[in-house]
Amino acid sequence: MILLRHELGEVLRDVRTAQGRTLRDVAKSSAVSLGYLSEVERGTKEASSELLASICDGLGMPLSELLGLVRERVEHVETLTAPVTLPVGPAVDADEVSASAA
Repeated sequence: MILLRHELGEVLRDVRTAQGRTLRDVAKSSAVSLGYLSEVERGTKEASSELLASICDGLGMPLSELLGLVRERVEHVETLTAPVTLPVGPAVDADEVSASAA
């Protein structure tokens, strides 16, 4: 099962580390506590839209960009967890199989 908070946290961490920034730096520029930001990144807290907007401001990115990255990540995870369909031939009658084997 895909948990949106986990995927969101991973994207936030990826963006932050790609910028070469620390949790402390982003927390300060976002006006979000260090502990709470850490929990959001780890996927243990559900972030409100207001909190996400603050974090995005701190990261210097629009909320729509963050949500787009999360959508891409969820889509990728869905393809990894999708059931595999196998080609199935026509149904064979068991009596026909035993008759042809004889």
